[in-house]
Amino acid sequence: MINFSWLRTFIVFTAMAVPECLPGAGTPAPAARKAVVVELFTSEGCSSCRPADELLSSLSQEKLADGMEIIPLALHVDYWNFQGWTDRFSSADYSRRQQKYAQKFGLKDLFTPQMVVDGSAQVTGNDPPSVRQSISQAALRPQSADIQISVSGDKLSVSVKTAENVAGTVMLALTEDKLSTKVSAGENGGRELHHSAVVRKLQSLGRLQQGSFKYSAPLKLSKDWKRENMRIVVFVEDPSSGNIEGSAVLAISAPAHP
Repeated sequence: MINFSWLRTFIVFTAMAVPECLPGAGTPAPAARKAVVVELFTSEGCSSCRPADELLSSLSQEKLADGMEIIPLALHVDYWNFQGWTDRFSSADYSRRQQKYAQKFGLKDLFTPQMVVDGSAQVTGNDPPSVRQSISQAALRPQSADIQISVSGDKLSVSVKTAENVAGTVMLALTEDKLSTKVSAGENGGRELHHSAVVRKLQSLGRLQQGSFKYSAPLKLSKDWKRENMRIVVFVEDPSSGNIEGSAVLAISAPAHP
């Protein structure tokens, strides 16, 4: 396992050493990255995805230096559903998101398991050394967006601050842990699969306007989702490069008793 202590020290030292000479009067220097988003494109119909699912789960448990964390997102694609098993977590929207990444990285075909790290690099999802190397490289990039998430009762509030010249789409993902499926057909037939960070919902909340964004709305959860196992993930995505410019996560606490 990689020791990220040297990495955080390097980031902080670099941030202190670089003079504040960025374009625009009063524009703050980018902060050290607080989190790295790891998207896993996976499927219950894919036998080689099981090690990647396990790796994603282990990454979510890792404690990195100075509170920097890995935010996992398991996106189940739908194009494996014609191989004898229909993945109940799959969505055509996630397949389309993977297709956009394929175009960005110049890939001719979609494949699983694939991990995309902070929108800036892609690797085979069941290759731990390559995954960890990509995470360490992504962690060196400064974070240009500061994100705050809060939940009061069933009301979700999101606030984003960044430099005025930063463009970005604010994305929301709702994830659920501790899920399992007994697969009866396809490549994983006869196996019980266990999943973490399954994306239950992924949507765009809007675009940054002059370095600011605010959102407030009821937090709507499906009846079959277990609130105590869910997390809210918000990240800012550059509309042209697809790179993630900042991210944050918050566990959804159980509702207060009346």
